[in-house]
Amino acid sequence: MKGRAGVTSVQVLLIEDDPRIQEVVERGLGARGFAVLSAPDGESGLDLVRKLDVDIVLLDLRLPDRRGMELLEEIRVIKPRLPIIVLTALGDLTTKVGGLEAGADDYITKPVAIEELAARIRARLRARSPDGAMLSAGSLIVDLAAHRVFLNGREVAMSTRELTLLAAFLRNPGHVLTRPQLLQMVWNLESDPSSNVVDVYVAALRQKVGASFIETVRGVGYRFVVPAGARGKPPS
Repeated sequence: MKGRAGVTSVQVLLIEDDPRIQEVVERGLGARGFAVLSAPDGESGLDLVRKLDVDIVLLDLRLPDRRGMELLEEIRVIKPRLPIIVLTALGDLTTKVGGLEAGADDYITKPVAIEELAARIRARLRARSPDGAMLSAGSLIVDLAAHRVFLNGREVAMSTRELTLLAAFLRNPGHVLTRPQLLQMVWNLESDPSSNVVDVYVAALRQKVGASFIETVRGVGYRFVVPAGARGKPPS
């Protein structure tokens, strides 16, 4: 194991067997305020996950002793809420999808600029923060600050009002929101029995993210749920 000291509250665990990449990541992230520990193989990396309270893991999928996908799943079992970014040279679509479905929060193909890697780490940490500018539910992520929505790793174009409505649902998962409540939360309007604006925008959201995320509660309103196929791992 290699370590790099740093005065920071963010500790990054890099599981990577290439010493050159270890050094580049340690130096680059260290210069940007992160503390980086490096493990050269899967077993030592898993041991550090068990023993240390790291904030995020960068995981190579090609390790000398373990299959990366198996290690990813094991880390998820040990610490389900720990953010994991796959950092690998394997860039084919099948591997990317497999990594995300196995529990990765993000997938980055080597080579990657350190500045981008640092930005991705910050984004993952914001997504895990209840006070941050990002909301997530399964494979659905809403970046409020950047006005961007991602589903299964792909960006979904949305208007400001659609994104605001989606954010209202994500902040109240499992709760029935009435049409008057949504009018107030999203449009800052009082109840109007003649208005169907809520229904129109819900229909638009269903077209963009899938109908299964938003259930209709007949005679009451709508409820946001995460369908089984999009659950991924629970957010912190």
